[in-house]
Amino acid sequence: MKIIKVKGSTYCMDVGMSYVPFYKINERDIILLDTGHIYEREKLETALEENDFNIKGILNSHGHPDHVASNQYFKGKYNCIIAAPMYEAQICSSAMNLKAYYNNNTLTEIKEQYGYMLFETDIYISDKQNEINFCGVNFKIMHTPGHSPSHICITTPDNVGYVADALISYEMIESAKIPFDFVLLEDLKSKDKLLSFDCDRFIVAHKGIYDDITNLTADNIAFYIHRAEKTYELINGKMTMGEIVKEACKSFGLKLNNIYKYDLISRMLRCHVDYLYETGRIRLVIDKGFRKYERNEDIEIVS
Repeated sequence: MKIIKVKGSTYCMDVGMSYVPFYKINERDIILLDTGHIYEREKLETALEENDFNIKGILNSHGHPDHVASNQYFKGKYNCIIAAPMYEAQICSSAMNLKAYYNNNTLTEIKEQYGYMLFETDIYISDKQNEINFCGVNFKIMHTPGHSPSHICITTPDNVGYVADALISYEMIESAKIPFDFVLLEDLKSKDKLLSFDCDRFIVAHKGIYDDITNLTADNIAFYIHRAEKTYELINGKMTMGEIVKEACKSFGLKLNNIYKYDLISRMLRCHVDYLYETGRIRLVIDKGFRKYERNEDIEIVS
């Protein structure tokens, strides 16, 4: 397991899909910024044990499965406290609330497939809050909704900015076929906001460390708009959301071998379709009892 010193007492662990940042309170006690995916738990736990680290607190950027998967597990093991954005924490407080994310799944399926996302939050971060004293350490908060309902970026006392999923790295830009957002229109506003995010270094969860994110931010904005345009190009005539998903899988070479992957791809495409609709690129119509989308040829996308 590779541990990377970013600056001062701010480090991150390379756990596979992600960089999991942490702040060292002292040689043993640390604050984790997110806890990675369920598939990354073993690597993360091994690194913690090999370095004799003790988790005093977990400070979450948002409530997605690749950022909160081990929250409750580590809370039980280390008796640590958890701070998270209020709306994200509420969504992850029960299987019933998780249905806000996974509305196509039954409650039973959510409990079986996503139960690891549930955790008990000790400190709620409001959408008006710009800083938090957590485990005796002062962190700054920047609110960057869009990728998730109340995603935040976190600045450590070393002036290192953890942008979490507000940006993706160049490596991910090269490999991502359909990047995920909750509301793309709002996420683009948050990405633009990051141009004024003034830190000495920056950690991107998936997956990079940068001295400057000006170009990365501009390239992220261009990439997400480009991917929305690719979704626009899939729409031929009047199409249901299911038909758009089917066409996207054929065009992007995606295999849907189970219902959970289908739902994931559908959610990823939904943010692009919603963006195209909100910006006037496509129209929503009712055709023979079906909700369908069609191109609005008179309006061009604005980048």
